[in-house]
Amino acid sequence: MAALGKLPPFSPILNKLLASLAGEDVSFSKLGDLIEKDTVVAGNIIHLVNSALYARRATITSVRHALALLGMDKVRNTLLGMSISRMWSQVKTPPVWSMARFNRHSAAVAILSDQIASRIPATVYPEGAFVGGLLHDLGRLLIALGLPDEFGRLVKLHEQSERSWTECERELLGFTHAELSAEALEKWKFPEQVQIAVRDHHRPAAFHAGGTVPLSAVIDAANQYVNSTGESIVAAKLVGAEDAGAIAALGIPEEKIGPLLADFKAEHAAMAAFFK
Repeated sequence: MAALGKLPPFSPILNKLLASLAGEDVSFSKLGDLIEKDTVVAGNIIHLVNSALYARRATITSVRHALALLGMDKVRNTLLGMSISRMWSQVKTPPVWSMARFNRHSAAVAILSDQIASRIPATVYPEGAFVGGLLHDLGRLLIALGLPDEFGRLVKLHEQSERSWTECERELLGFTHAELSAEALEKWKFPEQVQIAVRDHHRPAAFHAGGTVPLSAVIDAANQYVNSTGESIVAAKLVGAEDAGAIAALGIPEEKIGPLLADFKAEHAAMAAFFK
């Protein structure tokens, strides 16, 4: 947890976005003021709203206009991703860690979690799907920063055994990255629903057809699919065909999974440049 101190402080934009995630009223006007003061963020928002993802007939040049067109949820998700990715990029990490892989994996899980939650009305706290997906593996970064030698041993143990990453963590450290991620989010005062979802994303609570779907199950399904594509934090031992089985297990009909993944890939392609 002391490794949290190695991360840069949150920007004013990030603090305002977290307040909106916790239910506080955040106006487009105030958010626009903050964005306009950050030329990189403002430029990225303008670029996104003019991308092929939104297919605008006329070029949008105003931050306020872009915010109105994208909507608060999309703006919040995009800015959370941009701000946190920029924060990570300033951190000095050990050679065994790839910040590029971490950012790409985290962004992909965030985008897919949000896409899944939007299609399952019974998802618990769906507004936390993107940020929960974005930060689900924060603990792995903290282990790499705070315990670099142990992280190196984790990588070797995982590569040389048939055990899962979390089983290797239990053996070497006595705790998992998911538990550490949740502790960090509690310290940062993220909503409790997001903390729980991140803590349980490798062992989501059981649920029944027709009932509510825990956010942890949504993040778990997104994480499994993204890993199956080879977009993992550590180099995959063997990547087979894309596996959407965990997504189907959430109750999404098979004929709707193809369009869901197509939307995910389109959004991920449009936003990938912001998560380097």
